[in-house]
Amino acid sequence: LQNDHKALMKQVEEALHQLHAREKEKHARDEAEALAEAMNRTQSLPQAFAKVNAVTPGSPASISGLQVDDEIVEFGSVNANNFQSLQNIATVVQHSEGRPLSVTVIRSGKKVHVGLTPKRWAGKGLLG
Repeated sequence: LQNDHKALMKQVEEALHQLHAREKEKHARDEAEALAEAMNRTQSLPQAFAKVNAVTPGSPASISGLQVDDEIVEFGSVNANNFQSLQNIATVVQHSEGRPLSVTVIRSGKKVHVGLTPKRWAGKGLLG
């Protein structure tokens, strides 16, 4: 009986080692896939050309939901491919006063669309 018990316990122990080894491999594979997927998502985000460093409370930019640290990838017709200077954005804003503009930003690693209508308000400029 003792020999049977030892042999049976050895089989159980080996089976447990195999089970845990397979589980460890599966976990490593899952982590690698998740990392690869995250890298693909990051790489598929469009190129930002400007970053929001201030938003005045009560301004058109604030009302639209624009936030500090948003990275701008599209501002109306301006994008990373045709952006040369902030004057490009100023021109789009002046020509769009009172009309909604489509603004796309990257916020916390995600692409977010914001509808922004440049207009006169109590503060300086048309955006704030």
